[in-house]
Formats: sequence, C-alpha cells, structure tokens
Amino acid sequence: MPRRTPVIDVLRPAVHAACRAYFRLQLRGTRHIPREGALLIVPNHQTYADPPLVTIPVRRPVYYMAWSRLFDIPVFNRFIRMLRAFPVDIESRDSRATREALRLLKAGAALMIFPEGERTKDGEVQPFKPGAFRLAVSQKVPVLPVTIVGGDRAWPPGRVLPRPRRITITYHPLLHADPARDSREAARDLAERTRAAIVSAMPGARS
Repeated sequence: MPRRTPVIDVLRPAVHAACRAYFRLQLRGTRHIPREGALLIVPNHQTYADPPLVTIPVRRPVYYMAWSRLFDIPVFNRFIRMLRAFPVDIESRDSRATREALRLLKAGAALMIFPEGERTKDGEVQPFKPGAFRLAVSQKVPVLPVTIVGGDRAWPPGRVLPRPRRITITYHPLLHADPARDSREAARDLAERTRAAIVSAMPGARS
C-alpha cells in the first residue's frame, strides 16, 4: 500500500484553509488518528462532502466504501474513483465490496465506511448497519468513531451547492472489539459503542 498521497498532501493546506473560511471548519481530537496500521474510520453521514472533510487531517492514504449509485453519475464517477472509492450495494449483501474491504484491511490500509449507509435527512444519527463492525471483528481492526456536526445545515439533501454553515468534526479514541464475546455479539457491542461515541459529540448530548 502507498504510504503517502503526494497530490493530496500538496492540496491539503489549501483545502483545509478554504473549509475553515467557508464552513468555519473545526477539527477536534485529531491526536486519536493513527498514522499506520489497518484502520476502520467510521463517521456519521450528513453530506456528499463528508469523505474529503473527514480526511483532511488523516496523513495517510484512505480508501472509501461508497454507495454504488454514485458510480452511475458521469464525471463524478471518475472523480471518486481517483479518490480511492469503490462501490457497495447498500441494499443487499455485496460480496465484491466485502472482498475488496478485506483485501485493503489485510494490507494495513485505512478504510472509511459510513455505517448508516446513506445521508441523514434530519441531522440525527441513524441506525447502523453491521457490516463495518463484522469486518473489524473478523480482522481484529480498531475503529475510529468520527462525529460530523453541521453538515446537514451546510448541504442538506436537495440542495445543489453547499452554503456557509459551521461544521465541526470530532475524532474519538479508538475502539476495539471485545475478545471475550463471540463474533456476532462482539460486532453488535462494537457498533453500539461506536454509535454512542459519535452521538456523544452531537448537539444536546449529555456530558
């Protein structure tokens, strides 16, 4: 696996500066992002811009499991493939996507999966699908929970272009599956703890 992303490394400061100016972007907890080793990055999902926004402070190549229908959009298809995205059919068990995810994790890559499967329509964190957590358990890979706040106001579904609204992204401490549980229970428990971590940084969450 490549260890650096030269083009992204060159563009990163400009993209970060533009996002700070337009979205008043705040990045919290970036110290929790590991620089190497297999990793599942698991954010809540608010906008189409979530993958590049979450990736800004990640100083390593990141691969993305993305909704298969996005690959049907001309031009955008090529763009997201350049960013290391690969398709997954969220409406069925997609064995091809699972095999690609396994290959990447076994090679020590960082893989981003949105466990809600699609963007939120109301800003709330939706129920999680189990796939990402089954991967984490089977490959003994840590999960990095990430909370995105404000994206739904900046770029709500149905809006063509984003508007200037504050976006805050919080990177939480790594979570690991409980080795004392069987695989199904361990995946369920890991999903629950990941979702709880993400919700803890949402507006109105109890401290």
